[in-house]
Amino acid sequence: MIKVIIADDHTLMRDGLRRILEDAGDFEIVGEGCDGATTLALVRSHDAKVLVLDLSMPGRSGVDLIRQIKEEKPALRVLVLTMHAEHQYAARAFKAGASGYLTKESASTELVNAVTKIASGGVYVSMAMAERFAQSLNEPADTLPHQRLSDREFEVFRRLTAGETISEIAQALCVSAKTVSTYKVRILEKMQMPHEAALVRYALQHKLLDDQDDL
Repeated sequence: MIKVIIADDHTLMRDGLRRILEDAGDFEIVGEGCDGATTLALVRSHDAKVLVLDLSMPGRSGVDLIRQIKEEKPALRVLVLTMHAEHQYAARAFKAGASGYLTKESASTELVNAVTKIASGGVYVSMAMAERFAQSLNEPADTLPHQRLSDREFEVFRRLTAGETISEIAQALCVSAKTVSTYKVRILEKMQMPHEAALVRYALQHKLLDDQDDL
């Protein structure tokens, strides 16, 4: 049996993922996390083989969370399951230590194969995402402004455009509000944007917002 932890802040999504894996057999769900803190606790207390991880949860999340999980549990295989179909999200996740990347819209048909493959030591990318990666190889470096951001800057950018306040971001990332404000200034400078509203428009234009397809 492949032991799996599911981490997603939506109960219905966790229930759906659990049902898909349990119906397939050969999988045992040993824990379910709803945010960064509970996910870390589950990873530390369970000897799981695979973590199915939502890239955007309350509290600590994203590539920063993946990096810490891999530092503490290097043998744990991480499958990112996300709404983000933009290849830059996938590239950052893989660099942080993920072994697979799957969009939520593909979960019903690809989840079992994805978990099975990465549990056996392989890497999984959906066909749609593989095509996006291939297309990106023909793009000049730093084609888009958000590609100039560091991983931490990108995380702050994502949270700012999702409507989180400076204090909320500071609490989630365990840094000071002053540090977040500094990141915000850097982001505006690197992306050559005049203000935060421009960042939101940019995120909408490039489909970088969570659940944007539902808007």
